[in-house]
This record gives sequence, C-alpha cells and structure tokens, in this order.
Amino acid sequence: MIEAQPFDVVELLYPIPAEDLPAGIQGTLVHQYDSNTFETEFINELGETIALCPLKRKQFIVVWQASTEQAVPVSEQVAQVVALLPQPAGTEVLNYARYLSTKSAIAI
Repeated sequence: MIEAQPFDVVELLYPIPAEDLPAGIQGTLVHQYDSNTFETEFINELGETIALCPLKRKQFIVVWQASTEQAVPVSEQVAQVVALLPQPAGTEVLNYARYLSTKSAIAI
C-alpha cells in the first residue's frame, strides 16, 4: 500500500456524515499525528475550507503524491482499495478483473 504523507491528495472511501463529506470527495493531508492518523483539509471550489478532520488510513486512498508531484496510477489506486478489503471481497475484485481482462482480450 502507498505510504500516505503530508500534502498528498486523498479520496474518501466512505462518507463522513458528521462533516457532510461524501465518499469520493478529495482532500489534502495537512498533518500526520501518527502512522495511521492524518489531519485532512477539504475545500470547496472557491478554495474555502469546508472541513478539517482527522482520518484513519483505512478511510482514504492516496490519489496524488506530493513527493513525486504526480497522480497515483489507477492500478495503484485499485490496489489500495483491495488491500483494505476482507479476503473474500478481495477475491471477488480479482475475479472481476480477470473477467474484464478476458473480455478486453476478445475485443482486440
């Protein structure tokens, strides 16, 4: 799994109703409390802070890394999600990826 670091851009995997944050919203890690907890800032289209809240590593995936100044490839984003799933769900994802791979190979 990608190591999260301050100033990385992350995407929520689950909504946070108390902060009115939907799953999929992106925010920036602004402080690291420990290896598993990060203060995260979410802003609106005007650049105004709409929420500042601590997140556990299992609540988000990294989609852009500040250290490389590059987006995380989709394959690595998927790997982050799969790494957080229980084994049976991870197997389902693998089976679906195999299905899509076979379907794509037939179309070529």
